[in-house]
Amino acid sequence: MKFDQALPAQLRAAQRVVVFTGAGVSAESGIPTFRDALTGLWSRFDAARLATPDAFIDDPELVWGWYEWRRMQLLASQPNLAHWAIAQLAQHVPKLTLITQNVDDLHERAGSTKVLHLHGSLQQPRCFDCNEDYSLPDAAPQEPAEGRRLAPPRCSLCGGAVRPGVVWFGESLPVPVMDAAFAAAANCDLLLSVGTSGVVHPAAQIPEIALRSGAGVVHVNPEPKALGIGREWVLPGLAGQVLPELLREAFNTAKAGGK
Repeated sequence: MKFDQALPAQLRAAQRVVVFTGAGVSAESGIPTFRDALTGLWSRFDAARLATPDAFIDDPELVWGWYEWRRMQLLASQPNLAHWAIAQLAQHVPKLTLITQNVDDLHERAGSTKVLHLHGSLQQPRCFDCNEDYSLPDAAPQEPAEGRRLAPPRCSLCGGAVRPGVVWFGESLPVPVMDAAFAAAANCDLLLSVGTSGVVHPAAQIPEIALRSGAGVVHVNPEPKALGIGREWVLPGLAGQVLPELLREAFNTAKAGGK
């Protein structure tokens, strides 16, 4: 891929970089998107109806079983070249803030730290009643079968049912995480929007904030769309192909990769 040479130069010069990732990055690791995740016996259910507080109140065993099934799918997946490239980029810029809409831990497994999870994480469940964090066992449980109900664990503090640590429909994004994400976007030199359509609000405001604050924005997606404000680069393609090439162009890096 040939780049506008102003982009590698700006990446090299940037002091504060934000990387904002969406479902397209996880999809390259074989993880289905939210609504595509309903297969087999789970296809009888509506994802949007399973992902609500009311659904958990009505049938906690069903909802917990589905999310455990999703979590086991994630644990069976591995970081891809995009995850590794983002972790590698952090070694070449003075400050990198990684913001993701994804609920998996593939960024962390690739070596990224202090990831801002806008929509929560399947690896960080908490009590439905008192909001106390719940630590999952180190060993992964046996993957629940499609359509199987599982009783959620109980909170050690209040005895309430433990819920998945994700943001459900009808819930607000975590305020401290969103504030940190907006602040990083408002103070960055360059933002890379990777694998996201940019239509889910309020997260979609993040590239807009960066542009309006004077930063450059790079859109990496098979069908990327510019916001039309200026100072934008549109790089069509898979993140796992585009990002390693951009790093090699900017920093003459070796091929990023996992174990």
